[in-house]
Amino acid sequence: MSTPSMTLFHSPASPFVRKVMVLLHETGQLDRVALKTIVLSPVNPNADLNQDNPAGKIPALRLADGTVLHDSRVILEYLDQQHVGNPLIPREGSARWRRLTIASLADAILDAAVMIRYETFLRPQEKHWDLWLDNQQDKIERALTHLEQDAIAELSSAFDIAAISVACALGYLDFRMPDLAWRKRHPKLAKWFAEVSERPSLKATEPPVA
Repeated sequence: MSTPSMTLFHSPASPFVRKVMVLLHETGQLDRVALKTIVLSPVNPNADLNQDNPAGKIPALRLADGTVLHDSRVILEYLDQQHVGNPLIPREGSARWRRLTIASLADAILDAAVMIRYETFLRPQEKHWDLWLDNQQDKIERALTHLEQDAIAELSSAFDIAAISVACALGYLDFRMPDLAWRKRHPKLAKWFAEVSERPSLKATEPPVA
Protein backbone atom coordinates (compact mmCIF):
# COMPACT_ATOMS: atom_id res chain seq x y z
CA MET A 1 0.00 0.00 0.00
CA SER A 2 1.38 3.39 -0.99
CA THR A 3 1.74 6.36 1.35
CA PRO A 4 -1.10 8.86 0.84
CA SER A 5 0.02 11.92 -1.09
CA MET A 6 -3.16 13.95 -0.54
CA THR A 7 -5.30 14.87 2.47
CA LEU A 8 -9.08 15.11 2.35
CA PHE A 9 -10.75 17.28 4.98
CA HIS A 10 -13.63 15.01 5.76
CA SER A 11 -16.86 14.53 7.69
CA PRO A 12 -18.67 11.19 7.33
CA ALA A 13 -22.04 12.95 7.64
CA SER A 14 -21.41 15.38 4.76
CA PRO A 15 -23.07 14.33 1.49
CA PHE A 16 -20.61 16.49 -0.44
CA VAL A 17 -17.72 14.61 1.15
CA ARG A 18 -19.53 11.36 0.40
CA LYS A 19 -19.53 12.12 -3.32
CA VAL A 20 -15.75 12.41 -3.24
CA MET A 21 -15.38 9.22 -1.21
CA VAL A 22 -17.59 7.31 -3.65
CA LEU A 23 -15.46 8.46 -6.57
CA LEU A 24 -12.29 7.43 -4.72
CA HIS A 25 -13.77 3.96 -4.21
CA GLU A 26 -14.96 3.68 -7.80
CA THR A 27 -11.63 4.74 -9.29
CA GLY A 28 -9.34 2.81 -6.93
CA GLN A 29 -7.70 5.87 -5.40
CA LEU A 30 -8.47 5.38 -1.70
CA ASP A 31 -4.86 4.66 -0.78
CA ARG A 32 -3.74 7.97 -2.29
CA VAL A 33 -5.77 10.06 0.19
CA ALA A 34 -5.47 10.44 3.96
CA LEU A 35 -8.63 11.52 5.76
CA LYS A 36 -8.63 14.39 8.25
CA THR A 37 -11.94 14.46 10.08
CA ILE A 38 -13.39 17.91 10.65
CA VAL A 39 -16.29 18.83 12.94
CA LEU A 40 -17.88 21.81 11.24
CA SER A 41 -21.03 23.89 11.31
CA PRO A 42 -21.89 27.47 10.25
CA VAL A 43 -21.25 28.60 13.82
CA ASN A 44 -18.21 26.39 14.47
CA PRO A 45 -15.35 27.24 12.05
CA ASN A 46 -12.13 25.23 12.00
CA ALA A 47 -8.83 27.14 11.96
CA ASP A 48 -6.84 24.35 10.29
CA LEU A 49 -9.41 24.05 7.52
CA ASN A 50 -9.57 27.83 7.02
CA GLN A 51 -5.79 28.24 6.71
CA ASP A 52 -5.62 27.46 2.99
CA ASN A 53 -9.35 27.36 2.35
CA PRO A 54 -10.77 30.79 3.21
CA ALA A 55 -14.31 29.68 2.41
CA GLY A 56 -13.99 27.15 5.24
CA LYS A 57 -15.78 24.50 3.17
CA ILE A 58 -15.63 20.74 3.18
CA PRO A 59 -14.66 18.74 1.35
CA ALA A 60 -11.27 20.28 0.79
CA LEU A 61 -8.35 18.39 -0.75
CA ARG A 62 -4.74 19.25 0.05
CA LEU A 63 -2.47 18.09 -2.76
CA ALA A 64 1.09 16.87 -2.39
CA ASP A 65 2.48 20.32 -3.21
CA GLY A 66 0.32 21.98 -0.54
CA THR A 67 -2.29 23.37 -2.92
CA VAL A 68 -5.80 23.13 -1.50
CA LEU A 69 -8.83 22.48 -3.70
CA HIS A 70 -12.30 23.06 -2.28
CA ASP A 71 -15.87 22.51 -3.44
CA SER A 72 -16.83 18.92 -4.23
CA ARG A 73 -17.30 19.66 -7.93
CA VAL A 74 -13.74 20.92 -8.31
CA ILE A 75 -12.32 18.00 -6.30
CA LEU A 76 -14.32 15.44 -8.30
CA GLU A 77 -13.07 16.92 -11.56
CA TYR A 78 -9.48 16.82 -10.33
CA LEU A 79 -9.61 13.25 -9.00
CA ASP A 80 -11.34 11.98 -12.11
CA GLN A 81 -8.29 13.03 -14.10
CA GLN A 82 -5.87 11.18 -11.80
CA HIS A 83 -6.78 7.57 -12.66
CA VAL A 84 -6.35 5.38 -15.72
CA GLY A 85 -9.88 3.97 -15.99
CA ASN A 86 -12.82 5.34 -17.92
CA PRO A 87 -13.65 8.89 -16.83
CA LEU A 88 -16.67 9.33 -14.60
CA ILE A 89 -17.07 12.89 -15.91
CA PRO A 90 -17.24 12.94 -19.72
CA ARG A 91 -14.39 15.03 -21.05
CA GLU A 92 -16.29 16.77 -23.84
CA GLY A 93 -19.42 17.00 -25.94
CA SER A 94 -23.11 17.00 -25.09
CA ALA A 95 -22.71 14.05 -22.70
CA ARG A 96 -20.44 16.14 -20.47
CA TRP A 97 -22.94 18.97 -20.13
CA ARG A 98 -25.91 16.69 -19.64
CA ARG A 99 -24.23 14.60 -16.93
CA LEU A 100 -22.94 17.69 -15.15
CA THR A 101 -26.41 19.26 -15.30
CA ILE A 102 -27.96 16.21 -13.63
CA ALA A 103 -25.19 16.33 -11.02
CA SER A 104 -25.92 20.02 -10.47
CA LEU A 105 -29.59 19.24 -9.89
CA ALA A 106 -28.57 16.69 -7.27
CA ASP A 107 -26.42 19.36 -5.63
CA ALA A 108 -29.45 21.68 -5.57
CA ILE A 109 -31.33 18.98 -3.65
CA LEU A 110 -28.44 18.78 -1.22
CA ASP A 111 -28.17 22.55 -0.81
CA ALA A 112 -31.88 22.77 0.04
CA ALA A 113 -31.74 19.79 2.39
CA VAL A 114 -28.68 21.13 4.22
CA MET A 115 -30.37 24.53 4.66
CA ILE A 116 -33.45 22.80 6.08
CA ARG A 117 -31.18 20.87 8.41
CA TYR A 118 -29.47 24.04 9.64
CA GLU A 119 -32.75 25.90 10.11
CA THR A 120 -34.48 23.11 12.01
CA PHE A 121 -31.51 21.74 13.98
CA LEU A 122 -29.54 24.87 14.89
CA ARG A 123 -32.32 27.43 15.43
CA PRO A 124 -34.96 27.30 18.19
CA GLN A 125 -38.34 26.10 16.92
CA GLU A 126 -40.03 29.42 17.63
CA LYS A 127 -37.57 31.11 15.25
CA HIS A 128 -38.06 28.72 12.32
CA TRP A 129 -39.02 30.51 9.11
CA ASP A 130 -41.80 28.27 7.86
CA LEU A 131 -42.23 29.88 4.44
CA TRP A 132 -38.52 29.60 3.76
CA LEU A 133 -38.54 25.95 4.85
CA ASP A 134 -41.53 25.24 2.61
CA ASN A 135 -39.76 26.80 -0.36
CA GLN A 136 -36.67 24.66 0.20
CA GLN A 137 -38.82 21.56 0.40
CA ASP A 138 -40.63 22.57 -2.80
CA LYS A 139 -37.25 22.86 -4.52
CA ILE A 140 -36.39 19.32 -3.46
CA GLU A 141 -39.74 18.01 -4.69
CA ARG A 142 -39.41 19.74 -8.08
CA ALA A 143 -35.95 18.27 -8.54
CA LEU A 144 -37.08 14.75 -7.60
CA THR A 145 -40.01 15.02 -10.01
CA HIS A 146 -37.67 16.03 -12.82
CA LEU A 147 -35.33 13.13 -12.10
CA GLU A 148 -38.28 10.71 -11.96
CA GLN A 149 -39.67 11.91 -15.29
CA ASP A 150 -36.58 12.71 -17.34
CA ALA A 151 -33.42 11.10 -15.98
CA ILE A 152 -33.98 7.46 -14.95
CA ALA A 153 -32.72 5.99 -18.23
CA GLU A 154 -29.57 8.12 -18.08
CA LEU A 155 -28.94 7.34 -14.44
CA SER A 156 -29.31 3.64 -15.18
CA SER A 157 -26.92 3.72 -18.13
CA ALA A 158 -23.72 4.39 -16.17
CA PHE A 159 -22.56 4.93 -12.61
CA ASP A 160 -20.80 8.21 -13.28
CA ILE A 161 -20.82 11.74 -11.89
CA ALA A 162 -24.57 12.10 -12.41
CA ALA A 163 -25.46 8.82 -10.73
CA ILE A 164 -23.00 9.36 -7.88
CA SER A 165 -24.44 12.81 -7.17
CA VAL A 166 -28.07 11.71 -7.27
CA ALA A 167 -27.39 8.64 -5.12
CA CYS A 168 -25.64 10.77 -2.48
CA ALA A 169 -28.50 13.29 -2.55
CA LEU A 170 -31.12 10.59 -2.02
CA GLY A 171 -29.02 9.03 0.71
CA TYR A 172 -28.85 12.36 2.49
CA LEU A 173 -32.63 12.78 2.31
CA ASP A 174 -32.99 9.38 3.98
CA PHE A 175 -30.38 10.35 6.58
CA ARG A 176 -31.63 13.80 7.54
CA MET A 177 -35.24 13.92 6.30
CA PRO A 178 -36.64 10.39 6.81
CA ASP A 179 -40.19 11.71 7.11
CA LEU A 180 -40.10 13.08 3.57
CA ALA A 181 -41.24 9.68 2.22
CA TRP A 182 -40.06 10.59 -1.28
CA ARG A 183 -40.26 6.99 -2.52
CA LYS A 184 -44.08 6.98 -2.56
CA ARG A 185 -44.15 9.80 -5.10
CA HIS A 186 -41.15 8.71 -7.15
CA PRO A 187 -41.23 4.92 -7.57
CA LYS A 188 -38.87 4.73 -10.55
CA LEU A 189 -36.27 6.78 -8.72
CA ALA A 190 -36.78 4.60 -5.63
CA LYS A 191 -36.21 1.42 -7.64
CA TRP A 192 -33.05 2.81 -9.22
CA PHE A 193 -31.73 3.94 -5.84
CA ALA A 194 -32.38 0.55 -4.26
CA GLU A 195 -30.33 -1.09 -6.99
CA VAL A 196 -27.34 1.26 -6.92
CA SER A 197 -27.27 1.30 -3.12
CA GLU A 198 -25.89 -2.25 -3.33
CA ARG A 199 -22.67 -0.97 -4.88
CA PRO A 200 -19.69 -1.41 -2.51
CA SER A 201 -18.76 2.27 -2.87
CA LEU A 202 -22.16 3.38 -1.55
CA LYS A 203 -22.29 0.77 1.20
CA ALA A 204 -18.82 1.77 2.41
CA THR A 205 -19.73 5.47 2.58
CA GLU A 206 -23.13 5.34 4.25
CA PRO A 207 -23.50 8.19 6.76
CA PRO A 208 -23.25 7.24 10.43
CA VAL A 209 -26.37 6.25 12.30
CA ALA A 210 -27.45 9.37 14.19
